[in-house]
Amino acid sequence: MITDSFDPLSEAIITPASLFGERKKICDTAIATFSREIYPAVLARYPNEQIGEITGANRVKPLHLLTVGGMKAVFYLSEIGSALASTDVIEVSWKTGADRFIMFGSAGALDREATEGKYVIPTAAYRDEGTSYHYAPPADYIAVRGADRLSHLFGACHIPFVRGKVWTTDAVYMETREKVRRRKAEGCIAVEMELAGVQSVCDYYGFELYDFLVTGDVVDQRVYSLDGLSQANHSMDKFDIALLIAESLCGP
Repeated sequence: MITDSFDPLSEAIITPASLFGERKKICDTAIATFSREIYPAVLARYPNEQIGEITGANRVKPLHLLTVGGMKAVFYLSEIGSALASTDVIEVSWKTGADRFIMFGSAGALDREATEGKYVIPTAAYRDEGTSYHYAPPADYIAVRGADRLSHLFGACHIPFVRGKVWTTDAVYMETREKVRRRKAEGCIAVEMELAGVQSVCDYYGFELYDFLVTGDVVDQRVYSLDGLSQANHSMDKFDIALLIAESLCGP
């Protein structure tokens, strides 16, 4: 656990309003992908219009409003890593009014038998990153509040899934064998790079977050291999499920 950096009582110096002006209200739901292949495929498949962009010193990222049947949702390509993905959530919400976020991506398996052939619905995330400590009191784990609702939906739609704790770390090249052993001993079944930070931001601002994962590479093996990682990153089935979630959230 790192030093307590949570300061909910003091005024923030830099705010979305100071950078972007008045908050807009365009849509309630946003869908984020991390995949460079899913992103253009979705834009080619569904009617959409660009409704804004996120800008930075080294990139400009469009925000699209998708129309699927009678439903509309903001769609964007998220940055990778807890700090940047969390900042994207804040800025997307400010620029579109979205307060429900659906996020999906790949993860490394810590328990291959538990996760193989199933989607992972995280129930808690181990906070081995930095952003969450600025948006929530210090603790080893943060609860993933949308897990129960996602589990109910996956079950109703007969989508194979497993629930469990995950490990969030930004340090991809320091996922050591001892760290893997410790997280497995605590019940973590997968490792990813964003969830703890994004969940803390959503809790702080009162946003809803619905996150699910697909494991590809297996971190807990004697010789590491990339086998399965590309499919986990870029398979379109994850976006199809994200649409099911969005339709459920927008329904009665």
